[in-house]
Amino acid sequence: MPAPCPAHAVNPLTEVYRDQWLLAVHKPAGLLVHRSPIDRHETEFALQYARALNGGEHVYPVHRLDRPTSGLLVFARDPGTASILGKALMAGEVRKTYLAMVRGWPQEEGVIDHPLREHPTDRRCKDEPQPIREALTHYHRLATTEIPVEIEGYPVSRYSLVALHPATGRKHQLRRHMQHISHPIIGDTNYGRTKHNHYFAQRFGQGRLMLTATAMAFTHPVTGKALELRTKPEVSFMRVLSAFDDADLASAKLDFVL
Repeated sequence: MPAPCPAHAVNPLTEVYRDQWLLAVHKPAGLLVHRSPIDRHETEFALQYARALNGGEHVYPVHRLDRPTSGLLVFARDPGTASILGKALMAGEVRKTYLAMVRGWPQEEGVIDHPLREHPTDRRCKDEPQPIREALTHYHRLATTEIPVEIEGYPVSRYSLVALHPATGRKHQLRRHMQHISHPIIGDTNYGRTKHNHYFAQRFGQGRLMLTATAMAFTHPVTGKALELRTKPEVSFMRVLSAFDDADLASAKLDFVL
């Protein structure tokens, strides 16, 4: 059972959608979804704040977002709905969209078909062999920029804004896949490029993973109707995107999600 929210805490979640069966919120970067053996010292989680939005009643997470990833997070308000939507996710029947800022200029669109080894759920088991699972990500490039700053020996540095659509749900899939094609996500301390991360952290006064979940589309688990949920990137994400020209961002149509 999640701990109750601190009495003095301001709820960091923003409600995006609510009905009798579902609660969707925007989760800020840096907030864990739920308690984890990796972060035993943490006391605040999206799960407890979502429960507060739900009048103190239980909510049931149906998917996850990495701690440094911001954006759309969906909870079920009863276990039956959670089970149905969870099965739809496992079956690939939910279309998810993320925005990411990456190093370099990838192709205009592509598919990353690269199996990934699972991560152990407990770091104490890190030496045990883990299975390799298929992993598939679709992407397309929305905007590019070139900054007259020398990083890693090049006189200018190139970056792109991309839309990512994971067809599978492996841990750190998008981060690992973008590293695999040599276009790591800015601010990624595990799979990114340190000098590029430092440049943006110094330029904007803080570092963050430039990955945000902006949309989910699926068949409503109870009504059977098509449902599209959308949320805008948070302020810290948009601040870093000021590295792009306004005209480029306008043409990218940042409200594009599906």
